[in-house]
Amino acid sequence: LLEYSQKFHGETDKKKKTLEWRNESIEKRIEYSLIEGIDTYIDEDIEEARLQLKNAIDVIEGPLMDGMNIVGDLFGEGKMFLPQVVKSARVMKKAVANLTPFIDKKKAKKTKKILLATVKGDVHDIGKNIVKVVLECNGFEIIDLGVMVPKNTIIEKAIENDVDMVGLSGLITPSLDEMVEVANEMSNQGFKIPLLIGGATTSRKHTVIKIDPVYKDNVFHVLDASKSVFVSQNLLKENNESYKK
Repeated sequence: LLEYSQKFHGETDKKKKTLEWRNESIEKRIEYSLIEGIDTYIDEDIEEARLQLKNAIDVIEGPLMDGMNIVGDLFGEGKMFLPQVVKSARVMKKAVANLTPFIDKKKAKKTKKILLATVKGDVHDIGKNIVKVVLECNGFEIIDLGVMVPKNTIIEKAIENDVDMVGLSGLITPSLDEMVEVANEMSNQGFKIPLLIGGATTSRKHTVIKIDPVYKDNVFHVLDASKSVFVSQNLLKENNESYKK
């Protein structure tokens, strides 16, 4: 289906067949692979980037994150469509899989737990997976519920695991309404922990107008995965009384 859908895209396959882009810098090559959904060279490019940057997490937070941010921007502008984003996600997943064995996760005791879930009706998880890797490498314990997660499951698992924060992810427009439902149920259940909202269709405006009123003062829109560590660390500071349960 992905290959078939490309026939209806405005560009021909000529651009895909030229290899001039292989002469670009390693950062540009990774960026091109992500935008075009090409995984043919990603293994060797990721290894080159890892050796050059000398740190696997720097590859994720650097060229890979930069490339996916461009994909997100193009999708938001209507210049890329879901089948293309899926191909980009496949490249990203393959790249992260190559880097995972080289990630030196902090050995310190994880004192903060964050629950991540892609909401019901949505199978998008590439951004959430990036957030998971980055947060784990910064000392957080992550409970990842995966995709298509109903609100009741999110609530139950958050209580069961006594989490310090919940992060909701989504790519398609109906996910926005589902996030409101989850936030409303969290409020009904008496939750006081921070709720992070992320995904290509999410926005600060929607978060303020639709989600904040039902989960007052505890919901935060995170622009992209690269901001997740900064936001989480600041919200969960030990001396931050406003966000303690």
